[in-house]
Amino acid sequence: MEYCKKIVCLFGLLYACSINAAPTVGEIPYGVLGRDNNGDVIELTAYQNKVVIVTFWATWCGPCMRELPVLSGVQKKLGADKLQVIAVTYKESRKLYKAIAKELADYPLILGYDHKGRVAKKYGVEAIPHMVIIGKDGKIRAVHVGYSEASLPAFVDEINLALSES
Repeated sequence: MEYCKKIVCLFGLLYACSINAAPTVGEIPYGVLGRDNNGDVIELTAYQNKVVIVTFWATWCGPCMRELPVLSGVQKKLGADKLQVIAVTYKESRKLYKAIAKELADYPLILGYDHKGRVAKKYGVEAIPHMVIIGKDGKIRAVHVGYSEASLPAFVDEINLALSES
């Protein structure tokens, strides 16, 4: 009987881990990315056949704040017909989110709001910055966590590769 309890406990643990496991390269990620400035739900399906960069960030994260202008430049250069950058705040208050959204209004990024971190949890975010590059096929091409500015050339290569795939 004790053996059976251990097996049931093990299967329960494995099941719990699989539901909360972060999506990995080759998988289709969770489709909802929070809400935009108007309170509308941001869904990945709206960006089919585009490369999508999802970045989780916060105002208190220096590397995140340096990353946003860079991603804005990439978005401007490549255009919304090929690429969409979605920057999702990580556990920020609504008031702070609204204030920073005003400051970033000129950036061609879609800003997402995830106050309670539910979306971040679905993406396995435990540290920021946390970037997920999604290919035109809707599958994850790359995941980067806690990177620095020195990593940017490699990101550009990954984005270009994802853009070149049909």
